[in-house]
Amino acid sequence: MSHPDDSRSASEPADHLAPADQVAQARSDEAGERPAGAGGQPPAAAAVPQPVDDLSVTQHTLRVGRKNLAYTATAGRVVLREEHVADGVFKGQQARAEMFVTSYVLDGADPAKRPVTFAFNGGPGSSSVWLHLGLFGPRRIVMGDAGELLPPPYELADNAESLLAVSDLVFIDPVSTGYSRMASGEKADEYHGYARDLDAVGELIRLWTSRNGRWMSPKFLAGESYGTLRAAALADHLQEKFGLYCNGIMLISSVLNMGTIGPHSDNDLPTTLFLPTYAAIAHYHGKHGRKSLRSVLRDAEDFASRDYPWLLSRGNRLTEGERREAAERLASLAGLSADYVERSNLRLEHVRFYTELLRSSGRSVGRLDGRFTGWLHEDVAERWDSDPSYDAICGPYAAGFNHYVRSELNYANDLPYELISPKVQPWSFKDFEGESVNVTRRLAKAMRVNRHLQVHVALGYHDGATPYFAAEHVLAHLPIPEELRDNISTAYYPAGHMMYVHEPSRVQQSEDLANFVRSASGRRSG
Repeated sequence: MSHPDDSRSASEPADHLAPADQVAQARSDEAGERPAGAGGQPPAAAAVPQPVDDLSVTQHTLRVGRKNLAYTATAGRVVLREEHVADGVFKGQQARAEMFVTSYVLDGADPAKRPVTFAFNGGPGSSSVWLHLGLFGPRRIVMGDAGELLPPPYELADNAESLLAVSDLVFIDPVSTGYSRMASGEKADEYHGYARDLDAVGELIRLWTSRNGRWMSPKFLAGESYGTLRAAALADHLQEKFGLYCNGIMLISSVLNMGTIGPHSDNDLPTTLFLPTYAAIAHYHGKHGRKSLRSVLRDAEDFASRDYPWLLSRGNRLTEGERREAAERLASLAGLSADYVERSNLRLEHVRFYTELLRSSGRSVGRLDGRFTGWLHEDVAERWDSDPSYDAICGPYAAGFNHYVRSELNYANDLPYELISPKVQPWSFKDFEGESVNVTRRLAKAMRVNRHLQVHVALGYHDGATPYFAAEHVLAHLPIPEELRDNISTAYYPAGHMMYVHEPSRVQQSEDLANFVRSASGRRSG
């Protein structure tokens, strides 16, 4: 891949693209050198300039195997507009938001055969930096792994396993994440919710597809974490609103029904579904002796599927002996003491588990990735004060992207790049009042309407945010005809939420996803 000193900027971008320097001039022109009013002051009624796209286009190459892939990178903000109608009269389009996008398009490929993947992360409130620099993009961050983290300032390397080998890539930062912001005078809160988020991301996908002549290309959605919930709903949204049918969806660290991961007093289902993940994390930290991970997971899954739900349903009807036996069984699986499990009323809350597992050594384990450890702020803490896995990942990705976007993609913006923005909270789920946030019906509908839609689900055994057994539960209850079940494939990795920070998992996952794209697009990757 070329670097700043040897990359060549596109001197003649496509008609719909505006390089950053042209945009600056355009915005200056729109602001206008207006005549001054009395006393040299500008007129009181001066119009607010409308924003325009500010895209930077650069050319690069990436070595993949024996081939050099020449590709065009485009980075910048695309203006989203909505039709403005007043008193039944069309008044034009009104700028609502400016969404940051980074795309990679293989030079010279046939757009009718070349797939394109639209990728985003979750949160809600996360930018797309994790999938971008961790798994899919042509450049990746090198940060080390659990137990062997590299020191700052880290480094970027070519990603020879990039999905770019089989698909063009479009990374999308939802409103208020990354460099994405509302247009001047617009309220961001409106887009901080399930429905309007789908509208914005869906409109961005429609715009990019139309402007780049890709309606006839095989198309894919790729989401991670909350991004899987977004991707599943988007498949239905795009079909219903625009007639835009996708070939496949990649769900990485999947959560399609929030009711399966949010335990509370009247819902014991998540409590049981987290247990195999606790067992996997305990195994990683040596709590199961010489047993294999597969053996430990099989025991935990069997208990979580049968005995555990029954035991929890019994409540105070359990005898003292039954309760003690259950506590001992749970303790052996989760790597805890039976006394602690019994005091927890046989219900292990996940952040408390991450705090308790290694308490005797003064350490906690990660939620996003239970392989990572950190120090407790005090030995008697009920909960850790930060997730050691996020602490390990945040710095390298922040440094990597802020350097990369300026020095290699030639895009400059003085706004802070929001990796994960707290500004989107509280996130609105008003469409689901009185029920769990659940998009399985929308995914099922998308699959029934588009019977060729393929779904790939990637799961990490040590992912304590979106446990793999919960995802399996959701897939088993997906309301689709039996003949469509073969359209779903799964892959498992001995890592966490961002399984690609574990190098063997990253290499294997890259191959798995490339094969999925090849298969779902009819092996027409250009």
